[in-house]
Amino acid sequence: MPRGARSESSLEMANYVESYLTYIGSGRRYSPNTVKSYARDIGMLLEFLGTDADGFEPARLEADDIREWIVSLSDGGLKPSSINRMLSACGSFYRYLQREGAVGGNPFRKVSALKTPALLPSFIPEGRMAALVDELAAEMDEATDFRTMRDALVVLFLYSTGIRLAELIAIDRTDFEKGFRELHVTGKGDRERMVPVVPELQHRLTEYISVIKRENICRSGEKALFLTEKGERISRTEVYRIVRGQLTALGVQGKRSPHVLRHTFATHLMNSGADLREIQELLGHSSLDATQVYTHNSIAKLKEIYAGAHPRGKEK
Repeated sequence: MPRGARSESSLEMANYVESYLTYIGSGRRYSPNTVKSYARDIGMLLEFLGTDADGFEPARLEADDIREWIVSLSDGGLKPSSINRMLSACGSFYRYLQREGAVGGNPFRKVSALKTPALLPSFIPEGRMAALVDELAAEMDEATDFRTMRDALVVLFLYSTGIRLAELIAIDRTDFEKGFRELHVTGKGDRERMVPVVPELQHRLTEYISVIKRENICRSGEKALFLTEKGERISRTEVYRIVRGQLTALGVQGKRSPHVLRHTFATHLMNSGADLREIQELLGHSSLDATQVYTHNSIAKLKEIYAGAHPRGKEK
């Protein structure tokens, strides 16, 4: 990319970057973490080009510059999936610049994404998860304090509903239908859905709310379902700590995160014969493509059953 004297239009570029980040944060309702990630990715592109937002002239960027950036990122040890995420973020920024009339074309459209290995989502096997649910229920039965009950309920809730971490944190006590029968969830892109709450979880929620009231945990005006001991809405970091700590204590190996519980929820539904579109609706996926990854786990389960039960599947 030729570097020349700074033009008047380039002096406005810092404003375009800021307005873009404001647009995806306020207009598109991206999470604060996603906005930070996009800002970081754009910043890394500018750093590679040896400029900053004030000096950047977007109309001069060419597809070959982007390919050189990809090589640089790859040589630096970045995974293809991470590089593709960065390309997506910067390509989205260029689409915004096009709409604003700042550039005439988008060079990112001429660059192909890197191929990534098809990774199946990690999940906890059904038999193991059933035992974990029993242990968590026993913890809640024996709990004598708010924190023990809350931590067990967080894991039960994530597995029983399949909701995302951000959705869990955002839940208010007023988001439920009467008796905790259904949960109103606002997911990515402000898409709304209703998630059924199984009877056992309804019972546990009633117990949990009783403890909040009895121990006077909730601060005046705070509507959040999951609270800290000070009565404030729980944070992402705290939920990660809870899930990892609970699953570790219960002997789970490998990944131990809220997303693993979401994958476990979806995989178990698929293995039990649930319709793919029903799972899509429950997970809040905008596209069926995102849900179809669970069919791979289902096929693996079928192969396992075949090998164990079919006469031709058994080893000689």
